[in-house]
Amino acid sequence: MDGERPLESSIYGRRTCIHEKLASSHHTLNSFLINYKKGMESKQFAIFFLLIFAGLVLFMFNQSSNGSSPFFLAPQICHTSKQVNYTSRAEALESALSEASMENKTVIIAIINKAYVEGDKSMLDLFLDGFWLGEDTRHLINHLLLVAADQTSFERCKFLRLHCYKLETTGVDFDAEEVYMSQDFIKMMWRRTLFLGETLKKGYSFIFTDADVMWLRNPFPRLNYNQSIYCLDLQISTDKFNGDQWSKDNPINSGFYMIRSNNRTISLFDKLYARKNESAGLKEQDVLNNMIREGVFKELGLRVRFLDTLYFSGFCEVSRDFKAVTTVHANCCRTISAKVVDLTAVVHDWKRFKSLTNSNQTSTLQWTHHVACHNSWKRHR
Repeated sequence: MDGERPLESSIYGRRTCIHEKLASSHHTLNSFLINYKKGMESKQFAIFFLLIFAGLVLFMFNQSSNGSSPFFLAPQICHTSKQVNYTSRAEALESALSEASMENKTVIIAIINKAYVEGDKSMLDLFLDGFWLGEDTRHLINHLLLVAADQTSFERCKFLRLHCYKLETTGVDFDAEEVYMSQDFIKMMWRRTLFLGETLKKGYSFIFTDADVMWLRNPFPRLNYNQSIYCLDLQISTDKFNGDQWSKDNPINSGFYMIRSNNRTISLFDKLYARKNESAGLKEQDVLNNMIREGVFKELGLRVRFLDTLYFSGFCEVSRDFKAVTTVHANCCRTISAKVVDLTAVVHDWKRFKSLTNSNQTSTLQWTHHVACHNSWKRHR
């Protein structure tokens, strides 16, 4: 019996060891399961936190897109938005000017709105016809920048694959016809002045032309006919030419002129626009005429030439010579519809002149009377 005890003791010890190992394993498994559960709960919490954070970011982004901002970010976001908009407008203008520019940083600028692109035969269509039908004018379309005062005219310009720029006109609607000397017409003229001044400050010289000017010949040879002309700051058209191209008594017309970018011309436009608020009821052309009489041109040292209507004519005073005429401006006319009628007659007269080969026939050719424009004043008295 005594000899069997060690065996029983050994078996008992082994059983005890096994039980202890099982107990230890069970404890380890329980610890693992508890830690695993805690880990899963931590991961779920992390995922939940990330979802909440992502939702907050999306909410802030959506508020900013709608023009509003979370209250704690409002000042910073508003400031940044304005800065970005200002930068993008400046970049867009610089891009439009550089694409249309000649090598010497000269562009041709015309301003249009919805009223100029509507109709079976719009004013813009006629304006572009001039470049097609004129002498040595087709290539000039590559340097024409159309400045659109509304979305409709901008889209029309882009459709025609021309150089286009959308003018910012916050708070003012320029899409309708601005009848001559109406309040909106005057506002548009001043907005135009501000834009053209900005163009000069960017270092670009330009020919500004109203869209109711027919370009029948390339004007640059007339504007740069000898080296002395390169010293001129401003060459501007007249309603009626008094015979002296240097006389400040010529009544100017700001619907067609060539201006060079320099400190003198930039100062001129700054002074001109500064008079806007004290010139109620006056368009910028009237104010510019007053500045000439007051001696502002002389004070600034501006070198100015007044263009002869023999070459740069209009309905106020027609050119006497089909062989010399360069542009025809539908001035002294009140409505767009009347201008379209009478400019269409100008196109027909020009085609008739081009079809004639006998100099005796061309010498007796006369312009069709501008009946529609004459009557446009009667209907608005």
